Amino acid sequence: MRHKLIIHIGELGGIHPSSTVRLQGNEMQTMATIPQAWLLMEDDRIKDFGRMADIDHANLPSADIIDAEEGMVLPCWCDSHTHLVYSGSREGEFVDKIRGLSYAEIAQRGGGILCSADLLHEMTEEELLESARKRLQSIIHTGTGCVEIKSGYGLNTDDELKILRVIRRLKEESPATIRSTFLGAHAVGRAYAGRQGDYVDMIEQEMLPAVAAEGLADFIDVFCDKGFFTPEETARLLKAGAQYGMRPKIHACELASSGGVRVGVEHDALSVDHLESASDEDLTLLRHSTTMATLLPGTSFFLNMPYAQGRKLIDSGLGIALATDCNPGSTPSWDMKFVVSLACIKMRLLPVEAINAATLNGAYAMGLSEEFGSIAIGKRANLQITERIPSIGYIPYAYTRPIVSKVFIGGKEII
Repeated sequence: MRHKLIIHIGELGGIHPSSTVRLQGNEMQTMATIPQAWLLMEDDRIKDFGRMADIDHANLPSADIIDAEEGMVLPCWCDSHTHLVYSGSREGEFVDKIRGLSYAEIAQRGGGILCSADLLHEMTEEELLESARKRLQSIIHTGTGCVEIKSGYGLNTDDELKILRVIRRLKEESPATIRSTFLGAHAVGRAYAGRQGDYVDMIEQEMLPAVAAEGLADFIDVFCDKGFFTPEETARLLKAGAQYGMRPKIHACELASSGGVRVGVEHDALSVDHLESASDEDLTLLRHSTTMATLLPGTSFFLNMPYAQGRKLIDSGLGIALATDCNPGSTPSWDMKFVVSLACIKMRLLPVEAINAATLNGAYAMGLSEEFGSIAIGKRANLQITERIPSIGYIPYAYTRPIVSKVFIGGKEII
């Protein structure tokens, strides 16, 4: 067994009982911390931790020593909603947005998701892998250790499979823990323009069996929203995905209260994501479910649209997760620290609530919180060490300052 001992930790944060897999309501404000701490890793696990004043070197195993130099140690970020595998950029649409066009108007003109699908179609799997690999490395260097990656920029069977195969290769080679999501129902492919029903038939009868035959997806997602897929179409695809063992994660209520929350809850979705336009009825449905509300404030920031009501959700007793929504059109950023800052500034979350949402609850939204997302004995040693900072509140306060000095994933030092 290989041991690593982190000493001189200014503050060890993100401590929760190992039995805690998600936080809801007032629980979001709870997080144990230890000032002047140490932490012992054994292989890829957290073995023990405590106060430096109480450390008993005589009874600790021989270990490699890492000096945190009074920096803070927290669990790595858990980013539960990304579209990390894509081609090119869409800065032209950025200018269109500045000129006043809406997300829906750009999509109706053939931009948006369809534009990304056109660009991706021209790339080989190797080219796509190389570009996604660079993004993933950057994500890890900002402190993210678990990430969900969706398809959805293919919109035909061959290209959807190409994306998912790239995600599989990233899973195989990256130290990060990756979950893959099939999002064939992200938009209607150009070949099916005006024939949405036929496209849904094709997803069910052709795409899903092909994805399942190669075991490429952990989850299934549908963009259930105004101008995209209906609740009825969504329910049909979620049922079909369930037959192949794919649990739902739903795009819902970004543009309108679309019925996506209801269909997600009815089909035991692991998460419903976006919720910028969620209604009181949607909140009631979530309150009586195991489905996590995942909020994506980077999307609201970049598209200059209303933010989801994070404060209201928590005050009503719900738990929330935070994620980046990293993608080329509506959120070209993978910085979870900035997402935490936005949640505090624009959604009125307390720093501890936002950090819990970006760690433990983010892990829950990927089905990973028994292993990741908090500091607990026996959990995977996915840790970020910051520079010396005065408090946890400084993390969202210093909203553009990089503060990560070291990242450990599975007990291995990555940076």
